[in-house]
Amino acid sequence: MLIRDPRLDVPSSEITPKSIWLNRRALMAGVGGLIAGGLLDAAAAPLQTVKSDLTTTGEELTSREDITTYNNFYEFGTDKSDPSENGGSLTTSPWSVTIDGLVDKPGDYALEDIMGAQPIEERVYRMRCVEAWSMVIPWNGFPLSALLGRVGVQPSAKYVAFQTLLRPSEMPDQDSSFPAMPYPYVEGLRLDEAMNPLTLLAVGLYGETLPNQNGAPLRLVVPWKYGFKGIKSIVRISLTETQPPTSWNMLAPSEYGFYANVNPKVDHPRWSQATERRIGAGFNARRDTLPFNGYGDFVAAMYAGMDLAQNY
Repeated sequence: MLIRDPRLDVPSSEITPKSIWLNRRALMAGVGGLIAGGLLDAAAAPLQTVKSDLTTTGEELTSREDITTYNNFYEFGTDKSDPSENGGSLTTSPWSVTIDGLVDKPGDYALEDIMGAQPIEERVYRMRCVEAWSMVIPWNGFPLSALLGRVGVQPSAKYVAFQTLLRPSEMPDQDSSFPAMPYPYVEGLRLDEAMNPLTLLAVGLYGETLPNQNGAPLRLVVPWKYGFKGIKSIVRISLTETQPPTSWNMLAPSEYGFYANVNPKVDHPRWSQATERRIGAGFNARRDTLPFNGYGDFVAAMYAGMDLAQNY
């Protein structure tokens, strides 16, 4: 029997209506049995979602096939097709997330308890890779701020650190293909970035459970930043007073900054960021890169007075 974690208790007015919550729990339990029995691919499991006010860009969606077969997840290989070809070995159930550091309710939280505390929203976001390609993805998830609010952020906290699963037996390229990468993969946000309404913890896309190659079962989505900030397969969230290390910044600090805000005026040392290639629109199709990936109205105020070239 699944028992909801009391540490995530909030007033009833802030929780998904009981009928929806029960339906989702029943659905998850039923789907879990089918997956365990080999009768259903986890990537095809449906999610019950609600529409978000932050739900559309007005642009054509990238196809599910492109989203799930063209992406970076170096733990499964460095080629774009490697994650979809090699990610099936990853076991994502059961799954828990350690939340610690400067919080009132630290502990290990089962994913189903985290998901059961709020509705799963559908949000359509642009995704801009630092490699100058982009997509438009219909994510399913919930605001990171909702989770942080429930565990209680202490006043001294200034940053949020994230860590990816370290399991070479199922993520073999953690040992082999990219030895320079300091695994486990780690990322971080400033606290105000983490609490921004746009910042999402995704558990699905296209209304279905998140595929392994896209970061199952829980990944970060920060749409105004380059895609490498969207850490996948999260197992730890820590609140800290000091800026946490981040993997790509440790690997190549002159190329990958901590902030990684999409900025067409700040080029990567080896290529321009002024334009981008939209996946699915043809190899030569280019479009102008938008400052903050088009989300400036939501986020630009957080960086007022900052030198965005220096703080890249």
